[in-house]
Amino acid sequence: MKIHNYTSEFKNNLKLATPIMMGSLGHLLVGLIDDIMVGRLGPIQLAATSLGNSLVFIALSIGIGFSLAITPLIAESDGEGDKQKGRSVFQHGLILTTIIGLAMWVLLLFIKPILYHLDQPEEVVKLAIPYYEIVAFSMIPLMIFQGFKQFTDGLSETKYAMWATILTNVVNVVLNFALIYGFWIFPRLEIVGAAIGTLVSRFVMVIFIYYVLKKRKKFSIYMKKLQLAEISNIVFKKIIKLGFPTALQMLFEVGLFTASVILAGTFGALPQAANQIALKLASTTFMIAVGVGVAATIRVGNQIGLKNYIELRRIAFSNFLLIFIIMFGFAIGFFIFKDLLPLVFTENLEVIQIASSLLVVAGFFQLSDGLQAVVLGGLRGLQDVNVPSFITFVAYWIIGFPVCFYLGRTLNMGPFGIWIGLLTALTSSAVMLFLRFNYLTNKLIQEKNELT
Repeated sequence: MKIHNYTSEFKNNLKLATPIMMGSLGHLLVGLIDDIMVGRLGPIQLAATSLGNSLVFIALSIGIGFSLAITPLIAESDGEGDKQKGRSVFQHGLILTTIIGLAMWVLLLFIKPILYHLDQPEEVVKLAIPYYEIVAFSMIPLMIFQGFKQFTDGLSETKYAMWATILTNVVNVVLNFALIYGFWIFPRLEIVGAAIGTLVSRFVMVIFIYYVLKKRKKFSIYMKKLQLAEISNIVFKKIIKLGFPTALQMLFEVGLFTASVILAGTFGALPQAANQIALKLASTTFMIAVGVGVAATIRVGNQIGLKNYIELRRIAFSNFLLIFIIMFGFAIGFFIFKDLLPLVFTENLEVIQIASSLLVVAGFFQLSDGLQAVVLGGLRGLQDVNVPSFITFVAYWIIGFPVCFYLGRTLNMGPFGIWIGLLTALTSSAVMLFLRFNYLTNKLIQEKNELT
């Protein structure tokens, strides 16, 4: 097949992916601005927000992973042209994401005492607790928003969630400035002000997307609330069947990178700082892969609805090729600017030297990290989640983490050895997930040919 058959789809892929990329990068940017604003208060305050966010981030990853199940089901119903089926999936999904938001809030409050047992300074924990309690409550509006977001993504209407995210970012920055430092009629609340800014901005995000969808006629059939008689355990089970393994995938990956931070911290403050710089840069480029991955989910889901499996493979492989080209460009950038990029974060020469060596490894794993994210998106579009969940567990924890620990601690290679382990984990994941996708799509084509 000619290369043009794949590259011709780049425009359609990017049309779906770009708003998701922008929204994800916007969240990263606001997180960076939050760190800068809180950092001006002092290192104890910055450490307190970091501690408070640590547990919330794990809960957030699990919740978002679960909500991703809505997108392929909506995409499939859209491909079939069945709006009533789409409405049912959306409404049931929204109920589930709301319940998950409430459950995560209660769980985070329940495990709050863990913060006292992480060997952190007493003054840091004391500041972190009120911040943590408020941010934990913001899980409720955030998960409600995820229900709306994954629904619109499934309909290939990715711009609405992007608009909501941009508005949220603006509100968050303004409120943070007013409430952290005290401005005009607003009191100086310091890191509690940062938490309130996060909470209010997430409620604004939900109100905005609900208002926009309610006002647009094309969403009217979907926005009609389910009657009690329409609620179906079958639909709930279908979403949960897809959502639970997807949440586990997120947990396995987030867990590995969290473990890498902890391992790096055992070598001292400077190696840990270098590790954080490299992770921040790698996370930024990963947001691009997330966008292309969602585009793969949507477009593969559409073709599942149409039962056009040859076209499905062509479109999926166009996404794989697109992310390979994009991440190859990032890899070259990391290689060329490895000594300059750390200067954005620090002037400490030792930290810069360590971070520079890590960016070399990060450059290599751009390709595997991007590919595994997009192939996972394609498999999600196929509604294949159980085996990929097992694959990610094996890649990250049976293969990757032991390599991280052996090279980093046993051979005393430090953060560089840890990152070689991360490269091993991501490459293993990418290869196994690709083989899984290739096998399933060939099987679908073969089965359809046998029926005809």
